[in-house]
Amino acid sequence: MVLNRGLQSQAVIDGLGQGVLVFDTANRLVMENQAARTILGADLKLIRSEGWKAATVLFNTRLSDPDQSLDVIRAKALASERPVRFHAYRSGEHVPCWAAAIHGTGGEVYTMLTIDVPDWTALTELMEKYLEEVRDAVDSTAGHADLIMQSVARPKPNETVEQLGRRITGFARIMSIHMHRLGALTSLMERLESVRTNRVRESVRAARRRLNLSTFIEDFLEELDEHALADPESEAQDFRRRLQINIPDDLLIYASPTHLAVILRDILRNAIMYSLKASPVYIVAHGRDQSVQIDVIDEGYGIRASEAERVFAPFMRARQPQIVGEFGYGLSLYLCKHEVEAMNGRIWFESEEGVGTTFSLKLPVWRDDSASSESE
Repeated sequence: MVLNRGLQSQAVIDGLGQGVLVFDTANRLVMENQAARTILGADLKLIRSEGWKAATVLFNTRLSDPDQSLDVIRAKALASERPVRFHAYRSGEHVPCWAAAIHGTGGEVYTMLTIDVPDWTALTELMEKYLEEVRDAVDSTAGHADLIMQSVARPKPNETVEQLGRRITGFARIMSIHMHRLGALTSLMERLESVRTNRVRESVRAARRRLNLSTFIEDFLEELDEHALADPESEAQDFRRRLQINIPDDLLIYASPTHLAVILRDILRNAIMYSLKASPVYIVAHGRDQSVQIDVIDEGYGIRASEAERVFAPFMRARQPQIVGEFGYGLSLYLCKHEVEAMNGRIWFESEEGVGTTFSLKLPVWRDDSASSESE
């Protein structure tokens, strides 16, 4: 990036929503913007006074990995043509930041730090849904438990044991549905909190290893019966018989098996829910350059082009009748996107209404030096 001194650069950066700090080669703060003043508050006075030294103290707070220190990030940025992403701990959360080199017209090289302002509206909305679900579950469970006790203590006249059993089973099923949904929502909250605090990247880094994709998928399918993919109120079906797998034996990826299993379950759940129960769902994979691509393909309802931007947005479910009719929170794909990106991967989809949808994951291929790679 080259500074154009003909531009009113201060006015430009004051118009940005992200905080901006620019340091010269003497480590002095030479430019800041309005957003940085709002985000940093009184801490900015110290940075103005002591320059880069104060910034390192501030941005390295609660840093556990020395390879992610601000000085290391700066060195990477100055050696690169692209901005380098990192996180800083601020006001109880890990805030996304970027470091970049800026080349002045006179040959000067500056370091620019940008500080994002996270929008955690999704977490607020999820907390509201969670509390609502908890209240419903508590009220419903208490009410149906009382009905069960009354049914046992005072059975209806001439009611057979079989009839009483069916009635109690009905009450228990309703209680089970509420508990299932509460458990699912609790899991979503845990995943969203992991994204908010950036623990998702730390847990991915700790869990990543060499995976033979074919073996992983085989184990994944064997364990799939232990997880309820569909909501309990959905029509029961043997979804395992619908799956058709085509994974070459020699594909090696560098990924977290725990996170990948959760991601694939979420994508499979959507493929199964939003397609006819007799239609197949394919899981295929192939190597491409330095990555492996996994495709989950269904022949379902498809996604309207007008709904495409809602797919990875939190709480933005598609508004097609077949989709609205199925129970869901509209959050899993939002979380999948963050979790895939934490593994240095990418997720996207292609869809045609009435024809079907393909969700694709691209993950890094395993190399002998993957474990020591600094690609993050």
